[in-house]
Amino acid sequence: MGTHYEQSMQRDVDRIQGKVSEMAALAEGALEACLKGLLDRNRQIAYSIILRDRRIDELEKEIDRLCLEFIVRQQPVARPLRFAYVTIKINQEIERIGDYAESIARQILKVSTLPAPIPLQRYRQIAALSIPMFRNAVRAYLQGDEALARSTMATEEEVDDLKSAINAELVQLRQEDKIPLKALTPLMTIARRFERVSDQAKNICEETLYMVTGEYQKHLGGDVWRMVFIDAHNSCASQMAEAIGHSLGKPQFVFSSAGAEPGPIDPELVVFLKGKGLDISNAVPKTPEQVPNWEFSQIRVALDPAAKRFFPSGNRTVCLDWALPDAARVSGSPEQRAAAYEAAYQFLLEHITALVNAVLSDKIP
Repeated sequence: MGTHYEQSMQRDVDRIQGKVSEMAALAEGALEACLKGLLDRNRQIAYSIILRDRRIDELEKEIDRLCLEFIVRQQPVARPLRFAYVTIKINQEIERIGDYAESIARQILKVSTLPAPIPLQRYRQIAALSIPMFRNAVRAYLQGDEALARSTMATEEEVDDLKSAINAELVQLRQEDKIPLKALTPLMTIARRFERVSDQAKNICEETLYMVTGEYQKHLGGDVWRMVFIDAHNSCASQMAEAIGHSLGKPQFVFSSAGAEPGPIDPELVVFLKGKGLDISNAVPKTPEQVPNWEFSQIRVALDPAAKRFFPSGNRTVCLDWALPDAARVSGSPEQRAAAYEAAYQFLLEHITALVNAVLSDKIP
């Protein structure tokens, strides 16, 4: 038996995964019903799929709420934190698959009364690939099965090829005047939606691999730079640096901050930054391990000497030492303290701006 904390965390994980399993079962059932509705041209089935999507939407909101409660209550780090992050992402993927099922149902309503020879065998084939792919992706997530996630992803290209074949066949049927023009777009949309199910299933597998291995399959950082400012307590300088970074308005960057031993945010800093038009009143001090995708940060900046222990070795992370006096520890008159905050602010603003511009230009002047 584990500790009370471990048992409490496991109960939360089980509750969340139970809801994810329920939501995935509804989405999978909707997809299977879509195929039957298409094969039988059954409008009642199509309408039932459209109505069922409301329950999937409700579960998405409930799972998001449970994940946020989990983060607040358990304060997870490492894999449990990745679990919460990944579940929120997978929750969105499953909800989107539910939307695809609803879209297919609406297309079925459009073709159900048209005298069109639908290539049903092709739709059986694409459903027989995409639906099990979705099922296995969810199972890989629930079981934390790295091998299953990797093998499931391989099916996605086959589904892409099949969608292209269906579209080519439909165009040929239209050219031969065997299907009406009104049927062409709905039938192509149905094939595209089944193909999109496989794309979402692949995304679920990629998120699962990140949860299990800590290696992000989507190559985080290819288009986004993650910069983390680190000091002793994440209460003053590092919070100031993060706020300045955000104020630059550069979508190519994700700025974060952390402290070796997080402590309460300096109230004088909050007032000072408010005067600069920067609001950190809702900021929460955190350790480096609590920074989302900490291990994938490309730039780490130490704002005091002790923070350099968080510099990794043997990888491509850019590590910078910007040690500067802690304004919160300066004693003296109010004017002298204000001057200390201003000096730190100007130092960080100049250095962060120069660094960001250097990254964006990728050129040495």
